[in-house]
Amino acid sequence: MESTTETDTNGLTRTEVAERVASGKTNAFSADTSRSAWSIVRANVFTLFNGIVFACFLVLFLVGRWQDALFGLAAFANAIIGCVQEFRAKSALDRLALMNAPRALVLREGVQAEVAPGEVVLDDVLILRAGEQVPADARILTSHGLQIDESMLTGESDPVEKQPSDDALSGAVVVGGEGTAQATRVGADSYANRFAGEAKRFSLVSSELRASVDRVLKWVSWVIGPVGLLVLNAQIIVGGGYATVFSSGAWVQAVVNTIAALTAMIPLGLVLMTSIAFAVGASRLARRQVLVNELPAVEGLARVDVVCLDKTGTLTVGEIGFDAAHPLAGSTTELSGTAAAVLSWFAASPDANATARSMGTAYPVTHPLVVRGYVPFSSARKWSAVTFSEIPGAWVMGAPEMVFGDAATSDATELGRMVTTLAETGRRTLVLGRSETPLSEADIESEQLPSELTAVLVLTFREQVRPDAAQTLEYFTRQEVGIRIISGDNPRTVAAIAREVGLDVAEGYDARRLPEGDAELADVLDRHSVFGRVTPEQKKRMVTALQSHGHTVAMTGDGVNDALAIKAADIGIAMNSGSPATKAVARLVLLDGQFSHLPDVVAEGRQVIANIERVSMLFLNKTVYATLLAIMFGVLVLEFPFLPRQLSITDGLTIGIPAFFLALMPNAARYVPGFLRRSLSFAIPSGVVVALGLTWYTFVARGLGVQEEQLRTGATVILAVVGIWILAVLARPLNRFKVIVVGAMFVLLIAVFTIPLAREFFVLVDPGEDLAIALTGIAIVMVAAIEVVRLLHRRLVLSPKTAATTRVIARASTATTPPAGVVAGIITTVVVVLAYAFGVLATGFGILVFLGRYDPDVSTSAFSLAGAAIALFGLLVLAVAAGIRRGSGLSRLMLTIFLGVAVALNAVVIVFGDRWDWGAAVTVLVAATLITLMWSPPVARGFGRIRESSMGAARP
Repeated sequence: MESTTETDTNGLTRTEVAERVASGKTNAFSADTSRSAWSIVRANVFTLFNGIVFACFLVLFLVGRWQDALFGLAAFANAIIGCVQEFRAKSALDRLALMNAPRALVLREGVQAEVAPGEVVLDDVLILRAGEQVPADARILTSHGLQIDESMLTGESDPVEKQPSDDALSGAVVVGGEGTAQATRVGADSYANRFAGEAKRFSLVSSELRASVDRVLKWVSWVIGPVGLLVLNAQIIVGGGYATVFSSGAWVQAVVNTIAALTAMIPLGLVLMTSIAFAVGASRLARRQVLVNELPAVEGLARVDVVCLDKTGTLTVGEIGFDAAHPLAGSTTELSGTAAAVLSWFAASPDANATARSMGTAYPVTHPLVVRGYVPFSSARKWSAVTFSEIPGAWVMGAPEMVFGDAATSDATELGRMVTTLAETGRRTLVLGRSETPLSEADIESEQLPSELTAVLVLTFREQVRPDAAQTLEYFTRQEVGIRIISGDNPRTVAAIAREVGLDVAEGYDARRLPEGDAELADVLDRHSVFGRVTPEQKKRMVTALQSHGHTVAMTGDGVNDALAIKAADIGIAMNSGSPATKAVARLVLLDGQFSHLPDVVAEGRQVIANIERVSMLFLNKTVYATLLAIMFGVLVLEFPFLPRQLSITDGLTIGIPAFFLALMPNAARYVPGFLRRSLSFAIPSGVVVALGLTWYTFVARGLGVQEEQLRTGATVILAVVGIWILAVLARPLNRFKVIVVGAMFVLLIAVFTIPLAREFFVLVDPGEDLAIALTGIAIVMVAAIEVVRLLHRRLVLSPKTAATTRVIARASTATTPPAGVVAGIITTVVVVLAYAFGVLATGFGILVFLGRYDPDVSTSAFSLAGAAIALFGLLVLAVAAGIRRGSGLSRLMLTIFLGVAVALNAVVIVFGDRWDWGAAVTVLVAATLITLMWSPPVARGFGRIRESSMGAARP
């Protein structure tokens, strides 16, 4: 609906408004949601990998092998959780639509009225002021320094000076001056609503986790087709060849084996865990009054290495209070009369900001003044000027440096000395100047200062520093996150506030001296941390300059003048008290305005990144070994050694379920770029170890001439034991909670292997004595190889920064010293070697005891369960042995407990066995020796207290 009505400066009448409402010419608009329900379902359900998984799921049902279709549950869960998550995000986005201004000012019948944006009608006269959004497309009628930012609509970041007859787009933000405009297009015809789909599109924040996971999925999609054909061909040949498999029915097993290989290659759980970690992180932050507009933003702040802070409303509470008026020489008599009247007018002017309004109590309006000429305040100029009918000359109030230039900071002038002295006390300063010459039309038109200005008063204002600011900045300093305080105030005032909150800074940098070149600007930002007299455009330039030097930048603020910088930053953080436009472009909103929540956000982000990195190694390890197994068994024409249901055991109990707990555990490790590289650098070699070990085992089993069910059972046992070991390795350093998780998964595995109903469902049989010995030896070799891979991964792959960070955290949290003396050092080394030896011995012996009693009649006997428990505690001893060398008190306590339990379990084997068991006797002897050595006085003095142990601090 476009306007053709001539402008009436008094606005519309009630009758005209009613006519337009009746004819539907209102600004009410019900936009389509950011994403339709169908598009969300389509995006989460109809994906390539879900297509593969559901197709495999359907095939197994059609061939009557529903028992092997358990993997489909993961795909269903992933799709459901993804849909629920996006529906919640969709709801939030609909509430954060572009047209979210809380009010609109219109002129009707010569009277200002406040209406909802949807109640604006065609031809309404809109009153535009700084900080507000334009509610409808309009044509400018009057302009007094009117500056509008249309960056959220047009992509043009520079505010535009608007003159009469210019167009203003709905959704644009007024950043300076004031004016009026007539609504020319409303409702669905307005610019913002016509492009609502683009304006409200969910713009994804940069996420290394999401990008890395997507990259892995893309790689798998390239190989899954050829590998599937290779495996199917091999399984058909093993089943008797193409000529016979279809007549004999062997094609069913060939299809099942192929599906087992393909589904194992897809890391569906990794996508699920990442989504859950983001969602839980956002939920936790919501309970701390932090609104996360985009879930990956939880990760984003953890990657930030520079935080740019706007002083007002961030370091200070944002409530400015008038302090005092300081007359300059020769102007004392002015204060009681003319100057006081002028100050009262500035305090009550229509476009007065919070600073000016704070003078209202000290200088109330007693005699209203008639304005002859006026240059409104602009955040870019930082001054306003006025000429009155009753008072001669012109009056200017603004920032001293912007009004009087270098004279306001020079020690050679009285003004400079006063401003400098007052600013160094942390007070904000403004100056009231007077010119004998009134404002001319040229001055008003060009928005320039009147000539021959003299300073009359220096006005000071006080801000209250947030009580939590110093503690929050100290946290960022400890975390090696750079701080840049950016403000439009006097640099000395900003520096004084910075010193008050604990920053070591001598003076602030005057932004008027910032270089024009981006490279030079970035160099200045690297050398200085406090900046004053910064314009909104400079704030944005400073953010982009820091980014050009490789920094990940967070920007906090609450004013509309911060919106450009917040939008340009990697992570924009807005206070809830800020303008709607600022909150609309921010990734995070502090609902209660508490700056102290930022460490919580950093902690949540670091927890997400560090835990998902740990979890990703589990899932990627499976993808690697599954892919290699599929290729090797296809090339070597071997029958795949697992049924899909058997892989579901190991996937669920060694990867999926524990990954859920590990992904949500506390973790304060600092972020270091290279998530995917570090994950793959462990997953690939460990996956190679698993694939080669299982291939080796398959050849050994075929050489022994065992049945196919025995071969599959042995392969499942190996993968379960090695999977638990990989879980324990990646969970290091173990704490009480992690021990419970690892132990619980092992217990569940033993339950699957021992409960008759579960054994029957998963087709688990007695592997026989010869195969039991062979698979035990192969499993021990694989466990040792995985330990070597993890050791090399820590030593060679982790960046120096990561290693240094780990060492710093370890030193800070252990508070221990190495064992004193050469003898103690030697004994400690012997203890570590014996601990590793015991772990290998106990694990192997436990597996043999367990499988040696693997008989339908005695599968749940004390011997079988004791053997399984011995293997578990052998793995746990291996997992905590490294902590002994570091002097961890908790490692020693855990190792003592594990060894004691292992002694008791081996005693059961010795006492209740039908013969003397030398394996159990040797295990008991080594365990007793270890306990004695660890608690001997020379060694015991080198261990830290349990409560201070690094084992209690979760790290990747």
